[in-house]
Amino acid sequence: MHIEPGVVDGAKILLSYASASALLATTAWLALRALRQQGAAVLLGRSLLATLLVFCSFEVLPHHPVGVSEVHLILGSTLFLLFGPAAAAIGLASGLLLQGLFFAPSDLPQYGMNVTTLLAPLLAMAALARRIIAPQTRYVDLSYAQTFKLSLAYQGGIVAWVAFWALYGHGLGADNLAQIASFGGAYLLVILVEPLVDLGVLAAAKALHQLQNWPLLERRLLAAKHQI
Repeated sequence: MHIEPGVVDGAKILLSYASASALLATTAWLALRALRQQGAAVLLGRSLLATLLVFCSFEVLPHHPVGVSEVHLILGSTLFLLFGPAAAAIGLASGLLLQGLFFAPSDLPQYGMNVTTLLAPLLAMAALARRIIAPQTRYVDLSYAQTFKLSLAYQGGIVAWVAFWALYGHGLGADNLAQIASFGGAYLLVILVEPLVDLGVLAAAKALHQLQNWPLLERRLLAAKHQI
């Protein structure tokens, strides 16, 4: 989902700074709320783990340029289920920044677009999770249908934002539309794979009962909401 240099440039790139600022401010608000509820050590630990996983998804897992961007297995819903929305958002923003600083400096001018593309779908997915997951349901008890909806919301949001940036930058030309379509088609595989990864991770967490008291994991993972 890395927006390629030149897709949006000139004065148009100012929009990405505004969108990123709004989403990073929302992330800060989530972090402050988590800080009050969980404490600094827990939030820091979860955020570091999320950052590490995001960084690995960019630099270790397979990723290929397709059309107007790159296809990454980011696993946003997995981060959300394991660490909660605040740590997941911090991990996405921090992992992206570290990757740009140390491995891809050419991506830094596009940081605003890329962080918007990562964070906006995460917040939308978190809102969807509140609607489709009953308070008494532990995350380890989610069905494939539920995890698929979360994955579709997140990965579909990434495709939508990449398409928006490409259309915003280069318009409705046939070549641009073809590039967007090829990227969206490639991302279908990610949408199908992510729920299976989520279910595997949730099954492992359910089997390891000792994780129930491990503070670095989202407590909703192994406890119904009304029990917290």
